[in-house]
Amino acid sequence: MSTTQSNDPVVEVVAEVEATAPAAWTGRMWAMLIVLCGAMFLDALDNAMVGIAVPPIQSDLGMSTSAVQWVVSAYVLGFGGFLLLGGRLADIVGRRRLLLLGVGVFALASLAGGLAQDGAWVITARFVMGVAAAFTAPAGLAIVVTTFAEGPQRNRAVGIYTACGATGFSLGLIAGGLLTQIGWRWTFFLPVVAALLILVGALIFVPAVGKGTGPRPKIDLLGAVLITGAMLLLVYAVVEAPTRGWGAASTLTMFAVAVALLVAFVITERTVRQPLIRLSFLRNGGLVGAALFAAAILGTYMSFQFVGALYLQHLRGWSPLEMALGFLPCGLLIGFLAPRAGKFIGMFGVKWMIVIGFVAYTLAYLLFVRIGLHSSYAVVILPSMLLIGIAFPFSFTGSYVQATSGVADEEQGLAAGILQTGYQVGAALVLAVTTATISANTGAGRSGILHGYHAGLWVVTAVSIAALLGAVGSLVRAKA
Repeated sequence: MSTTQSNDPVVEVVAEVEATAPAAWTGRMWAMLIVLCGAMFLDALDNAMVGIAVPPIQSDLGMSTSAVQWVVSAYVLGFGGFLLLGGRLADIVGRRRLLLLGVGVFALASLAGGLAQDGAWVITARFVMGVAAAFTAPAGLAIVVTTFAEGPQRNRAVGIYTACGATGFSLGLIAGGLLTQIGWRWTFFLPVVAALLILVGALIFVPAVGKGTGPRPKIDLLGAVLITGAMLLLVYAVVEAPTRGWGAASTLTMFAVAVALLVAFVITERTVRQPLIRLSFLRNGGLVGAALFAAAILGTYMSFQFVGALYLQHLRGWSPLEMALGFLPCGLLIGFLAPRAGKFIGMFGVKWMIVIGFVAYTLAYLLFVRIGLHSSYAVVILPSMLLIGIAFPFSFTGSYVQATSGVADEEQGLAAGILQTGYQVGAALVLAVTTATISANTGAGRSGILHGYHAGLWVVTAVSIAALLGAVGSLVRAKA
């Protein structure tokens, strides 16, 4: 591996930026980055805590298994359905304004979820929280990449931003295990306090930038309705497919309507004077490729974590807190490596970063397929956790940088929205296929259950291998 990648456009930018970028960040820049990282941290923390709290929510509110899964899926639906709209709105109405709105709504919805008296109340609150996150995520990332100069400055900032998300998820597993022993409602109340602190910090330290110059573009309402409806229906169809059946008439109908809405959206964007999404923007191969890699990253990891949780808690009898501690080495390694990801990009280049990440993912999933009824944690499970701890900082940071490199400042919100959409749709799709595969291959007794888990892990591994081949192909094309 060469220490310079002359064919990598991101690395070529480094030399140009180093001469003009400031050597050190000001205290206000650090404060702003901490606030934005806090929003990223909160989103990951909340997801992990609520995932741990699902069983007690089900017991306390008397929800069925099919209903309680929407405590998690409703958030994914709101997040994935509104991300493209949120990303574009960040560019049009202002990133700071949208960030403040999203964090405020998130706090109110989380409070409502903690006060819920029935399952529908919790599910609605989670959906609204997902919509709020769809506004904060692209706005926050767009502020980061437009504040820090492209090259080493931005790479370092994105690495720290990534580390906070991964650390939030790791700590969320432990916090969820502890808080659910007190009461599941505290997994909703804690994010309220954190969101209020972030809101105050954003008001003080985040500048009002990102609206561009000149008259503010009009919002393409028809395009917004079409793309949001298409994404909502697509995510809903993917989430429901394992229950309804992938070949069921209702599933096929939802997919067909989602495609029809997408076609109508494309036609609309070709004809309106001020489109919601400039279609030529989607010809950015780096952005589209990063979104596909993002789908594989979160899709495989969320599915791995789902199988791992079932295996450790249901088959091995671990408590939620024990499971969280078992996953902790992964989060600690991510927290250590991610802030240094900017230096790794300067050494290897973005494309090599993504390749290294998927090599580590693939090895981790292949090793985890070895799980048995009495597997040793140190020998079978821990190596996978450590490899994923290496894979995340390389692949996440590489994808973020690739998606935002070369994009004009006034469209960074949209780029962030497309990338985040890849993460959410990928998570929903791969998890749905993995879940269906487990159900179809689960047999009687403990050995039959383990067989189903193995089948699901092979799906995860296959997706990771496909992404690795794509990353290698992208690297070879760049070299050519």
